[in-house]
Amino acid sequence: MIVDGKKIATSILDAVAAEVLVCGKRPRMTAITCAPNFETQKYLEMKKQKAASVGIALNIVELPVDATTADVIACVREVTASSDGIVVQLPLPVQINRDEVLASVPATKDPDGFHYGKKAGACPSPVVGAIDEISCRHNLDWQDRQVVVLGNGRLVGEPATHYARAKGARVTVLVKETFDSAHLQTADIIISGIGQPHFITADMVKEGVVIFDAGTSEDGGVLVGDMAAEVATKASLITPVPGGIGPITIAVLLRNLVASCREM
Repeated sequence: MIVDGKKIATSILDAVAAEVLVCGKRPRMTAITCAPNFETQKYLEMKKQKAASVGIALNIVELPVDATTADVIACVREVTASSDGIVVQLPLPVQINRDEVLASVPATKDPDGFHYGKKAGACPSPVVGAIDEISCRHNLDWQDRQVVVLGNGRLVGEPATHYARAKGARVTVLVKETFDSAHLQTADIIISGIGQPHFITADMVKEGVVIFDAGTSEDGGVLVGDMAAEVATKASLITPVPGGIGPITIAVLLRNLVASCREM
């Protein structure tokens, strides 16, 4: 089955819009980006459009390509007072210390969930929120399932690993240096966020596997995922790219923002 991420996102956004009306004020979110690539620009455009559709104001601050760690942290501090939520859009240029920047975002204004798994009470990251939404809607049981997570990045791999382990799964994390397709062939669930076009092919996975494809990259001017198209023929459940996890993550991000406004 191919997951309809747009349909799930719409249901979440409808609930968010209703809550914004009830709260009586227009939530404000600031997204800070630096030298955004093709995928990042597309994602920011989607965020701004969806935010506006539910009554949330999203201001995008684009820093110059030569910005420093201190510059980004200063920007975070500058927008904190005027924002209900702050998003630091990854990736950042190599000269910027990502971890220092993310740590500068107050946990109470972190709808991206970068404090998830690190601080008590932190909201789940949008990718984890999307995976959880899909799991609940399709009655997916994680207990004792063999899960392979491709990549250990802050956006997908790290939070997804924390989520799967908290659900009782047996998790193997594969990165470039440790990749072995043999692990994929025994996996019940695969979560991928490596951003390598069509990297996983049908012969690498077993029949009935569940696949969460959270990888996005550009191929011929279009967004594609980490899974080759034929993988869908073997999967019992799979998220397409585009139209799978992506739309849901934006909806969850906005839901996280409104929830933090409610708690303030």
